[in-house]
Amino acid sequence: MIKIYHNPRCRKSREGLQIVENSGKEFEIREYLKELPSEEELSSVIGLLKIKPIDLVRKNEAIWKESYKGKELSDSEIIKAMAENPKLIERPIVIHNNVAVIGRPPEKIQQIL
Repeated sequence: MIKIYHNPRCRKSREGLQIVENSGKEFEIREYLKELPSEEELSSVIGLLKIKPIDLVRKNEAIWKESYKGKELSDSEIIKAMAENPKLIERPIVIHNNVAVIGRPPEKIQQIL
């Protein structure tokens, strides 16, 4: 089953959800700002994305700029920051068949569907 980490207030996330809906495949929506992901879940998603934790961070968010920017953080500290402040997580993230992509641009989602 397809899983999309979704923020309904984000235009790119809504566009990504539309692509998933149009695929006609069964999917699950994870509104990660309401149902916060654990550090373990984020680590798993990062592994599927095959990226470094810092590459999943929205670096223009005020929380990042005020609390983390310019600091030397370990991967686990970055993951903890995202778990505690899920607004820092890039979106949308789509997972299908143990492969994941960040839907920026949203058309990248079609590659795994």
